Amino acid sequence: MLELQNVSKTFNPGTVNEKLALDHVNLHLEPGDFATIVGSNGAGKSTLFNAIAGEFIADAGHITLDGQDITFLPDYRRSKQVGRMFQDPLRGTAPHMTIEENLALAYLRASHRTSAFSRISRADRQLFAEKLSALGLGLEDRMKQPVGLLSGGQRQALTLLMATLVTPKLLLLDEHTAALDPATADKVLELTKKIVAENHITCLMITHNMRDALTLGNRTLMMDHGRIVLDIAGEERAHTTVDGLLQRFAENVGHALDNDRILLSTETQ
Repeated sequence: MLELQNVSKTFNPGTVNEKLALDHVNLHLEPGDFATIVGSNGAGKSTLFNAIAGEFIADAGHITLDGQDITFLPDYRRSKQVGRMFQDPLRGTAPHMTIEENLALAYLRASHRTSAFSRISRADRQLFAEKLSALGLGLEDRMKQPVGLLSGGQRQALTLLMATLVTPKLLLLDEHTAALDPATADKVLELTKKIVAENHITCLMITHNMRDALTLGNRTLMMDHGRIVLDIAGEERAHTTVDGLLQRFAENVGHALDNDRILLSTETQ
């Protein structure tokens, strides 16, 4: 499904601010894989997502999605195949447009109906209402309201729906619950698991919560200095504890994980 071969990226090369962000990254995801990613700040997690989404062209390597080489494909063309959510609830929606208008934009873009004559039909609106109803937030009764009136959790749930309204080949979740209060984060996470499972979506999710990293999906990846340093799945993952994961990380890279948010999350579990 997704294949990264020796993908590298250096920002500001040849300057005092030179930064090797991705260092010959190799990754293979099978259809339906749900992999969580953890690592310290600057480990390359979001940069990896940016490379896959096409926000920049990698300096070296190849990226293949569902058999298609997308290494040099522009980001706007990749967005028809790749859904993405960010940590900030404000990034995924247009606040001055209504819920229905936001859904319409996402639907028209992802379904390739982008001609000047594309229109949303009554059947499309019914589909929107049904999908909103499935979220269990009452948004199906507020379709004509501006998105800016929604809470952060409601906006993230709406963004999740927009990203999956037309099932993407790949879904990228960049700490999409981190800015929410715990109760709301849990609800959005449950919606995420439900939508991903029902639609068999291949998914990569960045998280700072070590428990989630080991229990969500079927694979756990750890990154450090632009490299994937640990990739566990199956029985090995099922028998790995949070402390064991931290220990293996330290053994593989030669130093302990130094992300305060991650370490705090292990203490509160």
